[in-house]
Amino acid sequence: MIKLRTKLTLFNLLSKLAFAAVLIAVMPYIIERINISQTDKELIRKREQVIMMINDIGIEPFIDSESEGTFGSYNILKDEFISLERIDLEKDLNFIEVTQRLIEGETISFRVLSYSFKIEGQTYVLEIGKSLESIMHTRKNIIRLTWELLTLIIFITLFADLYYTYRILHPLDLIIRKLKGTSSPDVFDKVPVKTTTFDFNQLDQTLIDLMNRIDELFRKERDVTVNISHDLLTPVSVLRSKLENILLQDNLDNETSAKIEESLRTLHRLKTLVNSHLMIARIENRQYLKNESFTVGVLLMEIINELSPIAAEAGISLIYNSLGDLQLTQANRSLIFSMFYNVVNNAVRNTRAGGEVTVTSSINQNRFNVTVTDTGIGIGEEQLRNLFSRFNSKSNMDEDHVGIGLAITKSIADFHNINISVESKINLGSTFSFQFPETS
Repeated sequence: MIKLRTKLTLFNLLSKLAFAAVLIAVMPYIIERINISQTDKELIRKREQVIMMINDIGIEPFIDSESEGTFGSYNILKDEFISLERIDLEKDLNFIEVTQRLIEGETISFRVLSYSFKIEGQTYVLEIGKSLESIMHTRKNIIRLTWELLTLIIFITLFADLYYTYRILHPLDLIIRKLKGTSSPDVFDKVPVKTTTFDFNQLDQTLIDLMNRIDELFRKERDVTVNISHDLLTPVSVLRSKLENILLQDNLDNETSAKIEESLRTLHRLKTLVNSHLMIARIENRQYLKNESFTVGVLLMEIINELSPIAAEAGISLIYNSLGDLQLTQANRSLIFSMFYNVVNNAVRNTRAGGEVTVTSSINQNRFNVTVTDTGIGIGEEQLRNLFSRFNSKSNMDEDHVGIGLAITKSIADFHNINISVESKINLGSTFSFQFPETS
């Protein structure tokens, strides 16, 4: 996948390179024509100057009785010459051609202007030449200068395009950053992004409106959950109390007592489920305070000490590796305890005898990380997709579990801006990773 900014820059660059390629292809021909045209204009200008000079001072200073009817002059580099000759012609001359001239025993190719005129009935031929070597040298200089200018223009426009593209797409980067930093609609940054681009303004405002609607729907859902949970707790408590009182009667037979005890266990699971929903709703409604300061390493050791007897009884090694620690501030200790406890307890329960559960804390790239790794039964790909959804994890749990522990863990992590990731393979084990924010 290529970023929009990169695509725009590449398009601008490739379009300029395509234009440059076409220009390079036709440039030699164009430059040659321009160079020849300029040379011809210069030859014509010099012809006019010579004709004006002859009109002013006459032909005698150039051709006299001793000159045998000819006059010639060339510079020391032999790249230019002027010749004037008295000659009899049947027709007038006025053309420019490429021809060779012998100068001091050296044959040189010239572009020569030939022009005839009459003075006092006598015909004279004026020739003004410029060497092709000097013309080619000028042509090379023009091509070199054009190349340098073209390269400079490409680089200048490339950097200009990069800067302009960055500036014009910067609001889009801000919008993406807002979305990436949003764990739930209620914490979405609703301050409009400053932009002069109508489309980005519309996109940002649409996202703000969408987040407001989603937040309102979530709030209504949480309110319903809280209300239903509160309403359920009262009859559950009443039923539990009545069943316990019946169980205390002396005239109960064993079969009835067993059924009542099963009903009490069911009510206990129902109460746990209701309390779990209440807990998630309160977390999402941010009813818990984050005003405590504690060390994560100490909290992890408490969990290890509490679960070690259960692990030892199941024949499982429970290990804690401390490669770094973190002093958390502005957090809720009991919630963080529950977050780690749910994962470590789940790892112990889903690991076979002889297996191992390892809790590791470390600091990587200025971010504190905690990993919980087990050698247990693993989690399938379909289960991983719904692992943190309520009632959808479908992990192997005993009757005291209601399938909502990992959903609570995710809610607590989001509440503290902690990122959770899971890697797992069937029959090889699972790894839960907790990455704390840099501001922790």
